[in-house]
Amino acid sequence: MSGEGTAFVYGTLMAPEVFFSVCYGDSYPSQAIRDLHTFTPAILEDHCRHRVQYADYPAAVPEIGHRIRGIYVTGLTDANMEKLDYFEGSEYERRTVKVQVLVKEGDKETPGPEKTTSVYVFLKANELEKREWDFEEFRREKMKLWTRGDWAFDDDDKAAVNCVA
Repeated sequence: MSGEGTAFVYGTLMAPEVFFSVCYGDSYPSQAIRDLHTFTPAILEDHCRHRVQYADYPAAVPEIGHRIRGIYVTGLTDANMEKLDYFEGSEYERRTVKVQVLVKEGDKETPGPEKTTSVYVFLKANELEKREWDFEEFRREKMKLWTRGDWAFDDDDKAAVNCVA
């Protein structure tokens, strides 16, 4: 199984508002659209998430012994994947990986099934900061800039994409 229709996201796309803005041009689409996707916590082994210099978003790079906690997303169409490819741009390469889905049992998360999926790996290691990218810091300090109502990611709005990506 190639992981078609799925992706592991580990940065700004973990926020549903950003994910839906990228894939549908609407940070809060109809319930029917939201119901097309599942979002499940997962772990990507042997990769590390770093801050990209001068940017609000992170990068994943292969690093043995490290792990990234992110979200395993299902229900992605070819059109969704094209929009994600466009959003990630030439700094990233979509690769096939295996992730460990986390299953909630009471108050604990335990390892669930392993899934084959896509992830975007950063190609410019010299542009990374040494410190980990912090999702909660992003939500607190930058989220409003990424989801403002007058702005969405679409093919006709290259300037908007370039100012943040």
